[in-house]
Amino acid sequence: MEFVIEFYRTRDADDAHAVVGRETAPADDLDGAIAVAWQLAHTLDMPQLPDAMTITDADGRTLYSGVIDAGVSDHGRKLP
Repeated sequence: MEFVIEFYRTRDADDAHAVVGRETAPADDLDGAIAVAWQLAHTLDMPQLPDAMTITDADGRTLYSGVIDAGVSDHGRKLP
């Protein structure tokens, strides 16, 4: 299954989002896509370090949205 992973920066003042990276990645399921996203968040060459990410399916439905913190794993994932 193909997932679209979007990395972005947020601005606290008005919660504005600026996309800093977008990748399409294959994975068997959502947990696999999250694992790929966490790896990409730390290895992709992006103009800025992302502070959040969203994973969508091929139809654009949001499956996962979460904050990226280098010292935190994906345990507290937030589902829509």
